[in-house]
Amino acid sequence: MGRMLPDDLTASLLTVNLVTEAICSFWRHKLYREELNLTSPAAALPLRPEASWLQFQLGISRDGLYPRSSPTVTRLLRDMRELPTISADYSQDEKALLGACDCSQIVKPSGVHLKLVLRFQDFGKAMFKPMRQKREEETPEDFFYFVDFQRHNAEIAAFHLDRILDFRRVPPTVGRLINVTKEILEVTKNEILQSVFFVSPASNVCFFAKCPYMCKTEYAVCGSPHLLEGSLSAFLPSLNLAPRLSIPNPWIRSYSFDGKEEWEVNPHYCNTVREIYPYSNSNRLLNIVDMAIFDFLIGNMDRHHYEMFTKFGDDGFLLHLDNARGFGRHSHDEISILAPLSQCCIIKRSTLLRLQLLAEPEYLLSDVMRESLLQDPLAPVLTEPHLVALDRRLQLILAAVGKCIDTFGEATVVANDSREPQSPAEHRAKLAT
Repeated sequence: MGRMLPDDLTASLLTVNLVTEAICSFWRHKLYREELNLTSPAAALPLRPEASWLQFQLGISRDGLYPRSSPTVTRLLRDMRELPTISADYSQDEKALLGACDCSQIVKPSGVHLKLVLRFQDFGKAMFKPMRQKREEETPEDFFYFVDFQRHNAEIAAFHLDRILDFRRVPPTVGRLINVTKEILEVTKNEILQSVFFVSPASNVCFFAKCPYMCKTEYAVCGSPHLLEGSLSAFLPSLNLAPRLSIPNPWIRSYSFDGKEEWEVNPHYCNTVREIYPYSNSNRLLNIVDMAIFDFLIGNMDRHHYEMFTKFGDDGFLLHLDNARGFGRHSHDEISILAPLSQCCIIKRSTLLRLQLLAEPEYLLSDVMRESLLQDPLAPVLTEPHLVALDRRLQLILAAVGKCIDTFGEATVVANDSREPQSPAEHRAKLAT
């Protein structure tokens, strides 16, 4: 990650490779269905260079996953919620882990999401995470963060919040009612996935994940009787086309019942981090603070790693992936999530200006979020207490910044960056188009 590289991922070779991958996948699926004498419920469309998923992937730049004003994202969200599915399968991570544990030892849900990869008629792919918790339910206060449920509506809301904050580091995500029979069971060629479908005593079609996640039918997700809510997150380019690094978060939490990490007991921990490459000579630490602010707003304590594209070098943006453990407790503000901000006392000027705007009465974060989330087919995505919590947490962030400025001075705390923050008014105007 040394030398500077082009500002975007667009390249003729990348385009060719993306198209080739899509065509090969389609023909593998077609030959399989012909071999079993199956009729695909939805024929694949001709591959179009203007396909929204392809344009989204080619539009990724060092500034973010998509431009501020992006008709491509609007089309992509529409396609993910409307296009028929032509295949369904487990994710690569789950395939690698199948059978890796003794299911008899699992005594309670681990909280890891049952997730599937759905492919659409236009060759695009999305990660499907089904509803496991009702919107009005809060995470029990006795739950550890690493066994918390994962929520489909949290993935949707995180995308909207990330866009409002002008980070643009969460892949486009939309809600959809999926017919689990027609759009998953009847299009999958994975025999393990086929085997975990069953009909519940209430005559609902259900399915569950094989070991090591939820091995038993009581941990299944069920349609009503066939329809099931879920989130669909757009895929990023494959790793062989656009390599990404997965890097441990310096403020990683202890994933045990009684352990503590150094940052939890050492208020000067940031001094140590500042001496370590790449946090010593790049914008990486400022990006970590952005991520902490985002996680604090959604209440996500599970950011153990972060990813970034290798092509954009050390100063590239951090991807805000896997946000399903957010929005669990609206009645509790986990202030420790803000440790990177409170211990390092630095913040980008563009981030601070954005937060200050969203604290103004005419642009309240809760109001902008409420309006943005109305676009989603599964609205209301968040309950009112979660929206109110956003405003309360925003004030806590600004108070933490104010305390840092009082201690060290604005020139030390607020770092100038080249981005001009888009105002909430511009965001609202964009939503109306």
